[in-house]
Amino acid sequence: MNKPLLSLFLTLLLVSTPCLVGTFAQDYQAYTQWNLPEEAKARLGKGQINKIEYSPNATQLAVATSIGTWLYDAQSYQELSLLTGHTLEVRSVAFSPDGHMLATGSIDCTIRLWDVATGRHLSTLSGHTNWVTSLAFSPGGQTLASGGGALDETIRLWDVSTGRRFRTLSDHSNAVYSVAFSPDGQTLATGSDDDTIRLWDANTGIHLRTLSYSFGVDIMDSVSCVAFSPGGQILAAGCWNGTTHLWHVSKGTRLRRLSGHTHVVRSVAFSPDGQTLATSSADRTIRLSNVSTGSLLRTLKGHAGDVRSVVFSPNGRTLTSGSSDNTIRLWDFRTGRNIRTLTGHTSNSGVTSVALSPVFSRTLASGSGDGTIRFWDVGTGIPLRTLTGHTSPRDNTYRVQSAAVLCVAFSPDGQTIASGGGAFTDAYNLGFRDGTIHLWEVSSGVHLRTLTGHTDSVESVAFHPSGQTIASGSRDGTVRFWDVSSGRRRRILTGHTDSVESVAFNPGGQTVASGSLDGTIRLWNVSTGRTLHTLTGHTDGVMSLVFLPSGQTIASGSRDGTIRLWDVSSGRYLRTLIEDSIPVYSLAINPFRSTLASGSADSTIRLWDVAAGRLLRTLSSTTLGINSVAFDGQTLASGSYDGTILLWELKPQSVR
Repeated sequence: MNKPLLSLFLTLLLVSTPCLVGTFAQDYQAYTQWNLPEEAKARLGKGQINKIEYSPNATQLAVATSIGTWLYDAQSYQELSLLTGHTLEVRSVAFSPDGHMLATGSIDCTIRLWDVATGRHLSTLSGHTNWVTSLAFSPGGQTLASGGGALDETIRLWDVSTGRRFRTLSDHSNAVYSVAFSPDGQTLATGSDDDTIRLWDANTGIHLRTLSYSFGVDIMDSVSCVAFSPGGQILAAGCWNGTTHLWHVSKGTRLRRLSGHTHVVRSVAFSPDGQTLATSSADRTIRLSNVSTGSLLRTLKGHAGDVRSVVFSPNGRTLTSGSSDNTIRLWDFRTGRNIRTLTGHTSNSGVTSVALSPVFSRTLASGSGDGTIRFWDVGTGIPLRTLTGHTSPRDNTYRVQSAAVLCVAFSPDGQTIASGGGAFTDAYNLGFRDGTIHLWEVSSGVHLRTLTGHTDSVESVAFHPSGQTIASGSRDGTVRFWDVSSGRRRRILTGHTDSVESVAFNPGGQTVASGSLDGTIRLWNVSTGRTLHTLTGHTDGVMSLVFLPSGQTIASGSRDGTIRLWDVSSGRYLRTLIEDSIPVYSLAINPFRSTLASGSADSTIRLWDVAAGRLLRTLSSTTLGINSVAFDGQTLASGSYDGTILLWELKPQSVR
């Protein structure tokens, strides 16, 4: 597609979608710039959703994500702020009873307290030795309870005013997934991976009772979530085996068992009147049950992923759910109608690959572990389109599931994008690989064809400069050539002894390079398929390859922490740019300046003057490792495990 046609397509898309233009576009662009790393100019995506919570006065909604905690206005559902400071993703969140303070718990083993009105960080509570799984304020607001993950296995009680830990409860024998105070503040309930619920005197820390159940096939499995009814007499516990158990708190007797979910129950919530229980599950559904009888009232469907959190609004009118499908949904729980869907959050499986259109520089494509390909407007940060299609076969055992999209690449004319499929994201399908390549029309998002033949995940795809051939590298150890117009396989190249992680054509199209986990790089003649050179020297897998603009030199990034330069014609090793212990996952070249960018597992991007062999500067992100980098003139895009993309504006700068 030529540039004017693509520009026309994007213009029509925006005109035909009023919610993406005007004020919305300006607002969207504004919050993509909140709390960015130094030198980054925008963030695409809001991170994966882990937990949601309403403020007690129902004015705000807090969403714990992989990049921080988002605060929304609970009436307009517009973004208010993004709270950042944790060094790893936020897994738990809780408002104080007066709504003035917010607590956030992270995989970084810390708890942070925030002033809700100003977004100011008040204090950091440290002491857990594993990630903070759950948080709960006492009804009086003076005490905060926190649960610790595996190898920690403790519940810690904190004085909110001083930040001091005044008690540690340690009777559980495995991860504590959930903590909850009774409405009167006298009892603390904790649910654990050790298949028990424990009740504690909240004032003294004395262990009162252990709740567990096992009779034949009727068992209470690992407890993932607990919640007290508004009256405090009933405790609900969701379990990993898909069941929910209701207990009489004072008697310690089980009232009933609710079944129906086919996967782990992630969250349980009582309606404010105590008559309805909502349970959300990894089976993608929310079930509403009558508390008195246990009968199913309604099943809410619509989420395309694990429903990780569910909560009633304080007035009881709305049920809100957050899912790994990157959406927050608002429901009229009495009718089951989906009132509203909030989008913009991103994959719980990370951004695996990014590519900038060679024709229209404002368009970026990203591949994700959730099985989607997304198009973004780089100028505004607006998501333009989402493509899906990498799925498992349907049979009598498994539902259709999405496979991770491990790589994306634009054709030279920008008209087509190729995507490679990997492992399935569903826990039942961990051993199944997609192994397909999908071709899509960029302007319409129409699926053109599927290329099949690889027997394992497709790790890398690259278009020949002519646009007529695709090279693909796979975990099956082969490199394959494909005819773009027909989808037919042209050639299979064998020789690597492990997964092929990267493929790249030289600018003239006569040579293709492949990098493998076997630690070698192979250069192949495109016309004959003959091996020209095998480059050795890396001590671990080669993750990324890129030809320099002249085509005479190739750069390789490896898990051994080095970037090496090689002469293409002779296969001779030239130079090592960096020797580090941090794996290098991705390389990209700026063709206008011969600047090389490298993305690493330590969440840094390094920029290199290749000709001089020197480091220009280091960009430090707050993401969870850099999976992929892509250049476009003055802009560099980087994709991360946290499901977001950072855009960096690169201006001439002295060496750092």
